[in-house]
Amino acid sequence: MYPVSRLAAVQEATAKAGVDALLLTPGPDLRYVSGYEAKPLERLTCLVVPASGDAYMMVPRLELPAAEASPASRLGLEFVAWDETDDPYAVVAARLGKVGKVGLADRMWAMSSLRFREVLPEAEQVLAGTVLRELRMRKSAVEVAALRGAGEAIDAVHRRVPEFLRAGRTEREVGRDIAEAILATGHATVDFVIVASGPNSASPHHDVSDRVIQAGEPVVVDIGGQLHNGYCSDSTRTYSVGEPPADFAEYYEVLRRAQDAACAAVRPGVSCESIDAAARDIIAEAGYGDHFIHRTGHGIGIETHEEPYIVSGNGAPLEPGFAFSVEPGIYLPGRHGARIEDIVVCTDGGAERLNNTPRDLVIV
Repeated sequence: MYPVSRLAAVQEATAKAGVDALLLTPGPDLRYVSGYEAKPLERLTCLVVPASGDAYMMVPRLELPAAEASPASRLGLEFVAWDETDDPYAVVAARLGKVGKVGLADRMWAMSSLRFREVLPEAEQVLAGTVLRELRMRKSAVEVAALRGAGEAIDAVHRRVPEFLRAGRTEREVGRDIAEAILATGHATVDFVIVASGPNSASPHHDVSDRVIQAGEPVVVDIGGQLHNGYCSDSTRTYSVGEPPADFAEYYEVLRRAQDAACAAVRPGVSCESIDAAARDIIAEAGYGDHFIHRTGHGIGIETHEEPYIVSGNGAPLEPGFAFSVEPGIYLPGRHGARIEDIVVCTDGGAERLNNTPRDLVIV
């Protein structure tokens, strides 16, 4: 899952980008490169990846056993343990020497980035993502298999949603059952549970509330988590508690056609924005264009949202191994809304959907 060869690929990409070193603190970038899911603490943990020379890991001494027990130990890294009275930022600066440009982890805390600016005052700071983005977008066969497993796990949860969803229950009660089911299917964490009923379904990022679900209402259920291997799931299905309003059923069919069209358009060489257009054009032609208010998709891997983004203006061509969501939605404020979301992987011959529960409206 976190191959030893990845570190060499990252160093090569760092040199090619004209960056002298990457400074990777706890978060997705560090985990992607090393496999170490370090705790985000005020004490500095930092993987230093120079464009040339040996990489090393700065680790608080009390975190050294955890670092050495992680997959990072397979990389042949030097673990530089620092004590409570040391200044680890100064140690990194002294070991780096004079550098012109450093790449900071995209999720680095401001307290760390500002300290690095103090100790490396002549170095330009850029995002490590400018180096890592291309590597992280191209999922290996092992990574695709991990995402496929995540898709199967979250599909198993959606199959259980009709058990939990009924009139008279609150969104929060349903969400609690779903969260338990996410963990029961092998996820390590529950990253989000959206149970959006009635007018709440018109809010794409609604969470859960104490609103009581009523008969005849649509309910958008968008759920995801992270497996123990670090790879994420994300899938949305729309349900109806009893027969839905007639106009809802009408635009849900438009939405289903749009989502199918976008998935069918996925193949190598096609631009990200053209996948967005494949869904958006169908929705606009049906008169609901103003009610599709977000991009069609986002990449997924060790983060739920990462490159590539499936949105107008992103002309980057798809490549085999790109994994992303296809999730058009239609939202009528104050009334109701719907979304259908699958994770899709671009393959040599087209696309593979990693979510395979029914996409027709589920009436419970």
